[in-house]
Amino acid sequence: MVLSRRDVVLGGLALVAVGATSNISQAAAAKSFFAGTASDNNFVYRKTNFAKIDKRWHRQIVKYFSSEPVGTVVVDTRHHFLYVIMENKTAIRYGVGVGKDGFKWYGRATIDRRALWPQWVPPPEMRKRKPDLPHMVAGGASNNPLGPRALYLHRHGADTGYRLHGTLEPWSIGTDASSGCIRMFPEDIIDLYQRCPIGTAVQVLPHIADQAPASTTVE
Repeated sequence: MVLSRRDVVLGGLALVAVGATSNISQAAAAKSFFAGTASDNNFVYRKTNFAKIDKRWHRQIVKYFSSEPVGTVVVDTRHHFLYVIMENKTAIRYGVGVGKDGFKWYGRATIDRRALWPQWVPPPEMRKRKPDLPHMVAGGASNNPLGPRALYLHRHGADTGYRLHGTLEPWSIGTDASSGCIRMFPEDIIDLYQRCPIGTAVQVLPHIADQAPASTTVE
């Protein structure tokens, strides 16, 4: 079959239309993960539509057996959970996004710095992979991937380069999505920030055999 110039043009326009429709659908799907806005320390962020989020990733109180001291933060990277150990063999559990293959890290650290609405400076190795990244994004900017809070992880007094922080992509919680940092819903990193003073111990593990039989959602 020989295609005329008109056929080729119409076919191209059809492909453009399909692509545009796909982009609109993706934008609509992303928008559905948000539910209005909230104000925090003179900045505005988009609230998470938790009705759209699988309940396993909601903040919950769970049974948790650990020899770690109360207040310790433990991250289970395989199952995408972060725990804050509490008294009476319980913990607050948060759903998180973790590093993609090749970017995961494990070990112990301490929170030696905390920031409200932190600015974001992409590390040099990230800028090598993505040269179009800005050198710095101001705190509170709509494109700042750290969101409303960041907790900076140090080891032996040195910055590891890894953080616990918010996200602009709530659909990424429960997945391997980051360049090594632990990302959380904006509401959850705000909550975690209040529970983690300077010096808080953090342990990042490949996985934990979580046998918690029941949970209670934290409002």
